[in-house]
Amino acid sequence: MNDKKAQTRERILQAASSALIQRGPAEPSVGEVMGAAGLTVGGFYAHFESKDALMLEAFTQLLSHRRGLLDEMDSSLSGEERRALTAAFYLSRKHRDSTEQACPIPASVGEFGRLPESFRKALNEHMELMVAQLATCPEDTDKALADMALMVGGLSLARALGPGELSDRLLRAAKSAIQ
Repeated sequence: MNDKKAQTRERILQAASSALIQRGPAEPSVGEVMGAAGLTVGGFYAHFESKDALMLEAFTQLLSHRRGLLDEMDSSLSGEERRALTAAFYLSRKHRDSTEQACPIPASVGEFGRLPESFRKALNEHMELMVAQLATCPEDTDKALADMALMVGGLSLARALGPGELSDRLLRAAKSAIQ
């Protein structure tokens, strides 16, 4: 792929990622994504075979970025410490309000029943890799899964409420439950 085509493809993926974080993978149209990337719809199929292919790639890139952030943590931390630090960032106002490089799961999870199986497979793989990063011993895996469920649920509700006192309280309460 030539440099210009690769840059254009990346612009499309960035626009799709932003739309996915805000509204999930099903709702944004190809026209909206291409417009947000500063492009016309006509060029879409030179880069992706379908909207689902685009949104799946954006979804997996965002999930990979999330795991990359965990890789940057001090490897000597216990599972409990890793989960507490993860929750401190994940359940923050900054993450709640972000439209770039934020977790796509809260906006997507309700749509999985209507999406191709490849989305569910990507989520399953991500969850297994996250558990491996957050659980430092086999006994920690159920706790890591529960904490991940609390983080995603807490962030989903906080985003639904929008910025405000109740949303902030919800983030604090969910964070305090992860220990």
